[in-house]
Amino acid sequence: MEFQTKYITPDIKLSSYEDKLFKSEVAFKQHMLVWFISGETKIIQADESYLFKSGDIFLIPRNQLATIINYPKNGFPHKAVVMHLSTDRLREFYLNLDVKRQSGGAKKIFSFSHHALLESCLASLIPYFDLKGIMPENIAALKITEAISILRAVNPAIDGVLANFDEPDKIDLVSFMEKNYMFNMPLAKFGYLTGRSLTTFKRDFGKAFNSTPQRWLTRKRLELAHYQFTEKNKKPVDVYYEIGFENFSHFSFAFKKYFGYSPTEIFQSNLLKR
Repeated sequence: MEFQTKYITPDIKLSSYEDKLFKSEVAFKQHMLVWFISGETKIIQADESYLFKSGDIFLIPRNQLATIINYPKNGFPHKAVVMHLSTDRLREFYLNLDVKRQSGGAKKIFSFSHHALLESCLASLIPYFDLKGIMPENIAALKITEAISILRAVNPAIDGVLANFDEPDKIDLVSFMEKNYMFNMPLAKFGYLTGRSLTTFKRDFGKAFNSTPQRWLTRKRLELAHYQFTEKNKKPVDVYYEIGFENFSHFSFAFKKYFGYSPTEIFQSNLLKR
């Protein structure tokens, strides 16, 4: 596996990945503005999936659970410029601006595919990755300010997202977990996103589900996999990494222990029925 990341500031990086695929499950602490140079990325959220290709630009709002799968494509590596829009920089940007905040945080990814202004802004960063050392802070601040200004011009509603600095409020645990159980997050992150400490999260979870989080999450993910095999006719290798398992062998072992037969066996049985 060859995965390279070059930083010109702590908030701006160029990533390059040449293996078959790279998967991560995240809830970013900062907004992420991404421009694809080559390759493809599939982003899976609870309610929607996205496929981004070369030239696409998108913004992932902070604190949104997602599975991100990066692929090389057509002989080219997965390559992207990534800009972190930190809360500190956004606070400074919006300090003297009167804007309306969006309550509860953004629930979707914003797409700005092949937008000339944004592409020009992000493409102008490429030469800096060939320089030794990091970009001076004053230049980095100008570049990030430029990107924020363009986002606001392209989509004025973005202010409601970027100018919201609230931490997650305490929300209904059952509905959140039923919607997001397929994301392989640490329990502390689930707690944070539902407005709870880890201790409170475990306590509330036990009361709500009469189970430990680990046992409940494993059961829900395995049942989802079974549904994908029997109702959607998906291949086991295409399912395990989308439902919160890190590798196929662990998934196959857990599946067989729970159902009494392996994912391969059920998939082959489905083929015979067609």
